[in-house]
Amino acid sequence: MYRSAFAAAVLGAAMLAMPAGAQQDRMQGGTLECSLSSSIGMIVTSSRNVACNFKPRGGPPEAYLGTLTRVGLDIGITGGGAIIWGVFTSTNLYAGMLSGTYVGASAEMSIAAGLGANVLVGGSNRSVALQPLSVQGQTGLNIAAGVSSLELHLAQ
Repeated sequence: MYRSAFAAAVLGAAMLAMPAGAQQDRMQGGTLECSLSSSIGMIVTSSRNVACNFKPRGGPPEAYLGTLTRVGLDIGITGGGAIIWGVFTSTNLYAGMLSGTYVGASAEMSIAAGLGANVLVGGSNRSVALQPLSVQGQTGLNIAAGVSSLELHLAQ
């Protein structure tokens, strides 16, 4: 019951984090599926490595590597996890367009199994928005909320 309430609150906050005008100007360009490394929260910051697969609409998949960093409340330890974002863009898709830095609001909670969400904007001239299609899945004991930064680079 607590997880359902938390997930609803996180997803509600995520939808409110992006201005309505910005949401309307963007079209869905595909999905970004990421695997997250384990993490130890250091009260005010944490960092996780990510390995992602971008599945653009009508194009070949692209692999990305990067780091997801959170600044804010972050206490606990989590194992690896996964998250799937919808990729929304205001420009045409092109190879490597997700490379860059994304910033936005995030929240997560884990007691054995956990949930979380991150709404991020950035990439090519801040023309890309990443919105959770499913909540983040992970294991551990953790509570976190704050501002997240995701740095992505095209894997070679």
